[in-house]
Amino acid sequence: MLYSGLTPAAKREKLRADLAGGGLLRFPGAFNPLSARLIETKGFEGVYISGAVLAADLGLPDIGLTTLTEVAARSQQISRMTDLPTLVDADTGFGEPMNVARTVQTLEDAGVAGLHIEDQVNPKRCGHLDGKQVVDTDTALKRIRAAVDARRDPNLLVMARTDIRAVDGLAAAIDRAKALVDAGADAIFPEAMGTLAEFEAIRAAVDVPILANMTEFGKSELFRVDQLEGVGVNLVIFPVSLLRLAMGAAEAGLDTILAEGSLTSRVPEMQTRAELYRLLDYEAYNHFDSGIFNFSLGGHDG
Repeated sequence: MLYSGLTPAAKREKLRADLAGGGLLRFPGAFNPLSARLIETKGFEGVYISGAVLAADLGLPDIGLTTLTEVAARSQQISRMTDLPTLVDADTGFGEPMNVARTVQTLEDAGVAGLHIEDQVNPKRCGHLDGKQVVDTDTALKRIRAAVDARRDPNLLVMARTDIRAVDGLAAAIDRAKALVDAGADAIFPEAMGTLAEFEAIRAAVDVPILANMTEFGKSELFRVDQLEGVGVNLVIFPVSLLRLAMGAAEAGLDTILAEGSLTSRVPEMQTRAELYRLLDYEAYNHFDSGIFNFSLGGHDG
């Protein structure tokens, strides 16, 4: 009821243990706190908080317009609603290395289990758009060192994302990934890989967990979970998928109102009131409310 029964520290410990245990962890992207709870009920291992989703939710393109305050607020809302560990997109850290340090501590306070910092030029672009630019290696390493030095909970996962594959090729991505690990990154997010072989090459180059981004309409083919696990990927995100599904259904519903004058034909596709109430755990709230406010007037009849 209300919020997660686990502390942020416990969730960070769980993420570390899960990554150390082998196998592939699946982190669908939550577009709001309720969808995070749905992800948990379906048995996934974690929740991803996408910068692209947050920007879209605000009606903005994913070009670095969101602020640390906005990202932290949504991260807290989502993280406190699920027992699963959350991984958040922290973009470029919202500024210079000192800003990166502040970003880490702010998101740590928001309750996330991990975050990733990327090596794009600030302001960044969506990782699957053309025309990206990346910073030089020294700047990228300073960001990661600042992030690692700033965390207070050693179990907070600091992941380094590199977008250099689309700019300078796979060999550059391998070199950058190695350097980022040497700088202290706990995991590597190689963005916009083209093939399974490229993921496998990154896997062979570093000895930390690696992440695959399975975003629709992007540069990467939508590989299956078993395919990614087969080349050594440790964590896969589906960052915008639930938002796309929800918005697609919303658009279809609005079109139906225009065409048919009601949503009667769409009702079988909707989440029922009973299903929503189960997801919200209405019964627990009712039980708590009754237990607190039940009282007796015995002895006070006069």
